[in-house]
Amino acid sequence: MIRALILAAALATPAICSAQALQVQPVADDVWAIVGETGQRSAANLGNNATFGLVVTADGAVLIDPGGSYKGAMALHEAIRTVTDQPVTHVINTGGQDHRWLGNGYWREQGAVIIASEAAVEDHKARASAQLSALAQFLGDGLDGTEPAYADVTFESDHRLEIGGLGLEVMHRGPAHTLGDSFVWLEARDVMFTGDIVYVARILGNGPANNVKSWIGVFDAMAAFDPGHIVPGHGRATDLATARRDTYDYLVNLRTRIGALIDAGGDIMDAPAIDQSAWSYLEQFDSLAGRNAQATYEAMEWE
Repeated sequence: MIRALILAAALATPAICSAQALQVQPVADDVWAIVGETGQRSAANLGNNATFGLVVTADGAVLIDPGGSYKGAMALHEAIRTVTDQPVTHVINTGGQDHRWLGNGYWREQGAVIIASEAAVEDHKARASAQLSALAQFLGDGLDGTEPAYADVTFESDHRLEIGGLGLEVMHRGPAHTLGDSFVWLEARDVMFTGDIVYVARILGNGPANNVKSWIGVFDAMAAFDPGHIVPGHGRATDLATARRDTYDYLVNLRTRIGALIDAGGDIMDAPAIDQSAWSYLEQFDSLAGRNAQATYEAMEWE
């Protein structure tokens, strides 16, 4: 009984890794979310202002997203060591944002195989220089050692990774936050890793793909698996209902209200005034809601 109570307490309360304040949150057997800050990139967080996933097997560990810089990957490794001594043998890049791939170089040095969709790698190559320049402003010397390192294994739409008796299905179903976003389904643990397809607790950013319609469709494809646990791209591990509320419903509202604005003859300068108040509880709402509306208008204007 005492052991059961201790385990329950551990599942309810995430451990905090002192380096960069990464929280290690148990999700299911052999599965953790490593939760970074929900604010901006900074020298303190080394670009790890996102959530990452970890699956541990008898044959090695799989890391979902590598960290936002070389040093950010090192900080992730420190967090991983608090739950396992197993080496990270595979790293999956779920998208094109910096924290989804710019830590690859560190993990390649550790011997890990890096996996990403073809669309994500194309995005990495197209935006590497711009991302590194932007990160230099935030991280300063914290960016030292960070160099582009592209995936060893690529796929067009589907890839299956078998390791330690577990199967992970990596699926790219179209643009979402970025052009190459993928989700990762671990059926044996009823866990879905979504990368930036799902944001919880903080408002999403209508990102480089700038395609809310496709993002909604990709969310639907992910949700069709009816996962019991979701490790999002930002925020703590959660359930499908919360993911739907904070991401899907927000995206649908954007398209519905911007569509009505366009039909009424409104222009892009009117877009920030659409009603998004139902999501004002989300972090960074005030700084991003208006920009999201204008980006959605820009995309929908030509549909």
